[in-house]
Amino acid sequence: MARPAHEDSIYKVSIHKNGGYMYAATHTFTMTDAGKRKYKHVHWGTVTEGNKFLPGKQYLYATTEERGRLIFPKDWDLSEIDKLASNHKKGRAAHEGEDANRLYGDVWLLERVVDRVGLRKDLETVFDGNAEMVNDILTLAYFPFLTGYNYTRVARWQRIERTPSRHELTPTTITRLAQSITEQNRMDLFRCRAARIGKDELCAIDSTTRSAYGHSLADIHWGKNKDHLPLEQTVEVVVYSLDSHMPVYYRTFPGNIPDSRSVETILADIAHAGFPRVMFVTDRGYESLQNLERYILRGQPMIMSVSVHQKFIYEKILEFGPIDVRPEAMSLDLKTMLYYKQYDLDYPVKGNGDVVHKADRMRLNLFFDAGRRTSDLLCIDAEIERQRLSLATAMEEGTPMEDDKTIRRIYNWFDLTLSETDRKLVSYAVNEKKVFNARKAAGFFAYVTLGTDKTALESLEAYMLRDEQEKCFQQMKGQMCFGRQQIWTEESKNGRLFILFVAQIISSYVRHVWKDSEHLRKLFGSTHDMLDEMRPIRCIEHTGKMRTITPFVGAQVDICEAFGFDIPEGCAPKYRSRKVEPKRRGRPRKKQTVTLES
Repeated sequence: MARPAHEDSIYKVSIHKNGGYMYAATHTFTMTDAGKRKYKHVHWGTVTEGNKFLPGKQYLYATTEERGRLIFPKDWDLSEIDKLASNHKKGRAAHEGEDANRLYGDVWLLERVVDRVGLRKDLETVFDGNAEMVNDILTLAYFPFLTGYNYTRVARWQRIERTPSRHELTPTTITRLAQSITEQNRMDLFRCRAARIGKDELCAIDSTTRSAYGHSLADIHWGKNKDHLPLEQTVEVVVYSLDSHMPVYYRTFPGNIPDSRSVETILADIAHAGFPRVMFVTDRGYESLQNLERYILRGQPMIMSVSVHQKFIYEKILEFGPIDVRPEAMSLDLKTMLYYKQYDLDYPVKGNGDVVHKADRMRLNLFFDAGRRTSDLLCIDAEIERQRLSLATAMEEGTPMEDDKTIRRIYNWFDLTLSETDRKLVSYAVNEKKVFNARKAAGFFAYVTLGTDKTALESLEAYMLRDEQEKCFQQMKGQMCFGRQQIWTEESKNGRLFILFVAQIISSYVRHVWKDSEHLRKLFGSTHDMLDEMRPIRCIEHTGKMRTITPFVGAQVDICEAFGFDIPEGCAPKYRSRKVEPKRRGRPRKKQTVTLES
């Protein structure tokens, strides 16, 4: 029978020599099915000849609780632990590393943004005050946004740019960091972000597809690649706040799941994360009868784009009768030049047992665009004529037709008769009912609202804000170089998505400020140009001295003013004289402010 192990023995740190190196390790064990102990070494860092402990990746990414359990030998030098960012005390600490002169302006701006939106505080809450892990995540979030490169160049970038992380982020370190991020961390971050959302805030739900190189990932199979690449893909869903202009939730789905089937999972996650009562804004991809009734049962406010060919909407269109220029009984908005009308809808839904839920302020908002109607009618006639000519050629040449599914897709306006033996075209005729319905609905579009008192025009205005989310996806796939997933394991995938979400929060806020400032848009064609303007500002660090930042000049000052950030002391173009004036009777004179030349 084995001797009982002391409960603290697995936390005692000792030296483990392996391959000519000395590692600070704990000797932990697990019990096998046979009741035997299976031991393994956990390396927390390395040890020098003088018994000086140098923290490694395992120690840096451990929680504060895990670090506190470790029992180090009394004769070891643990001074490097005190230098970690997690253990820094408040005050102006001198630089302890080698002399450095690195670029800093763009990182400085993003650091201020992170503090403004409360992201650093939220991440420190999620990771239990582990500042090293937070700094590494922020560094990886900044990198693609500032450079447009993938993570293989992070270590080189750190040599020329002062980043939040103080140690080199090699590919191995990045993988270890991504794999240490858990589902619990993801949900904790949602809870922190949910606490910053206001009640009835507009939140758009949309998805995008991303190709993946890793063939072993569970979610990449199936799905049509929109970029026409020979790569599988996943569906990435993001909930974006149209009021705070930042994403607040994300989740990945397999590439073959339609958007409408993902709503239940999203609602469950958001409820578990403690989101307040928000209003969802969705496009037609999320339209389904099941989702509509799900919203009603949950009392979920929403604005949903719907197809005008749905029965209860098409019946409203038929009530207008023949349309010459405009439908009667619809009002005209001079700003958008659209005709509109709002209808109240009664839609009771049966819940559990015999309980019946009535839809809360469910309304149909119907719009008519005269210019769009003309274009739609022209497209219908042109497509019918194109298909007619193609069918006439096929009948004349006597070529066999494709399978039924392909025929319905290519010749959707016609009813075809084929020979049973060789599938040659015998006859064809226009589907008059389908053409009539399409022409009747031409120029119309509609939204259904629930749980809100918005008018038809207000619901339209709210829906049009979704353009922000589309720009967020474009920025992610373009400037931020996140269009394709360069990952091969499930653990890394979850961690990379977490870092991507952090990067999207930062980039969305930066883009919103740039877009909202007319002055910045005149100065810079994009957020990338604006960040390039900030980059030349340097951070100079000398051993044993306080760091200094080079002056802010020209448009750099305009950027800080647009964001509402204070320029560091001594870096502004204005200088307040510190000359000591002789004491005189009466009110003291104001100190003279001198504007320095740029």
